[in-house]
Amino acid sequence: MTTIIPRWEWRVFGEGFGAAEAALAALTPDTVEESDELYLLSAGGANVKIRAGLVDIKLLREVDADGLERWEPVMKLGFPLPAAAVSRVFEALGVAPSPLTRDGYTLDQLRAELVAPSGVVRAVTVHKRRVRYTLGGCKAETADLDVGGQDARTIAIESEDASAVIAAVRGVGLGASVNTSYPRGLAALVDAGPARYAVIDVGTNSVKFHVGERDAGGRWRTVADRAELTRLGEDLHIHNAISTEPLERTLAAISGMVEEARRLGVRAIAAAGTAGLRAARNRDDVLAAILARTGLAVDVIPGEEEGRLAYLAVQAELGVTDGSLVVFDTGGGSSQFTFGHGPHVDEQFSVPVGAVRYTERFGLAGAVTPEVLRGALAAISADLSSIDGRPPPDALVAMGGAVTNLTAVKLGLATYDPDAVQGATLDRAEIDRQIEHYRALDADARRATVGLQPKRADVILAGACIVRTVMEKLGQETLTVSDRGLRHGPLIDRFGA
Repeated sequence: MTTIIPRWEWRVFGEGFGAAEAALAALTPDTVEESDELYLLSAGGANVKIRAGLVDIKLLREVDADGLERWEPVMKLGFPLPAAAVSRVFEALGVAPSPLTRDGYTLDQLRAELVAPSGVVRAVTVHKRRVRYTLGGCKAETADLDVGGQDARTIAIESEDASAVIAAVRGVGLGASVNTSYPRGLAALVDAGPARYAVIDVGTNSVKFHVGERDAGGRWRTVADRAELTRLGEDLHIHNAISTEPLERTLAAISGMVEEARRLGVRAIAAAGTAGLRAARNRDDVLAAILARTGLAVDVIPGEEEGRLAYLAVQAELGVTDGSLVVFDTGGGSSQFTFGHGPHVDEQFSVPVGAVRYTERFGLAGAVTPEVLRGALAAISADLSSIDGRPPPDALVAMGGAVTNLTAVKLGLATYDPDAVQGATLDRAEIDRQIEHYRALDADARRATVGLQPKRADVILAGACIVRTVMEKLGQETLTVSDRGLRHGPLIDRFGA
């Protein structure tokens, strides 16, 4: 008797996979096969495959922390299919069949008398051309699919050794892609739903999460967008390292976001790390911990790249201006500046000017005297000397948690409304008013301010001071607020084509 050994499987659906396809194409193929297959798909996500006259049932037994799936073969049988085997087919699909009136069923009888009348099982025809390889001790394949007249491609990697699969996936540059089984991938193609992608921005102060879906016209619609304040950079300026408790908070937040992205059916997740991770001497250990806990490889990007991605997000959402434009994004550990004209970037850079640093240095989490505030403003101004002496731009756009909270307070938003914040304007007089308001209050008292996120109460004063100083240095009385940020840029940059 042949022993069936279940394998850990990983697969991605898409239109093309760039470097991963090139890496596999450089190998010598083991086999090349073409086949016509029929998949029975249930609304619950189960499937049964019929190929070469054989009914093939595999059951999903386990999903590991990396999203790998362990499918166990439980039946492979030819037609006519005995009634007991037909019952097993519908049991695997999680559907109760109509009463069985035959001792055995041909494929045509199965489809006409049981599948079609069920109303919840779909029969999907698939033509496959598969090229198989051996990759890192795993079985790998690329497949061109014709799914009911729609073209698609997949790459799959499988092995009895889960760690070998993950290593092979990451080795060909597909670590950001989400494992998508055949039933889910085929259902998405048949339903013609928009492709979804996720971005996770691991910042010094907060972790931001965004899921967008792209329609046939290339337009993006928000599916999910939220942030969790985890204070990854807490005491970073003292130890030059990320501490255990902030890391644990951040790991929990990222884990939840990865799980949510998978539930929402995203094709891939891009993750970017910013100033806090750039500065931490234990950065490699932190990245390894994130990878081990969540399966997500975080790309720590330079400040200049952070600015470029933010500029892309602004251009996509607020439109192109004819004159000079400055986009700045201030966070917990740094601020990014991008200078451009219309869609063209002229200059971009990052400076270590962030709200957490000045909050801790000057005690701005609580009420402070005017003298302390003046000292903080002077330090911020000195650290922003790189924007001194520049001509005032035709437009200034700001993004980040500080400016969106300032705007929400201005608008009196008891519940945050991104559509109300997006495109709103702030003037210096309003920012000065809020600075004085927060200066006189401790963090607990600030939390009563309508529109202010409670977890941002201790850093809002420093953030407001940074925004006000940028406006003054660039000669602007007003700025435009963008609710978009780094997490929106990769949707355009990596997933927009």
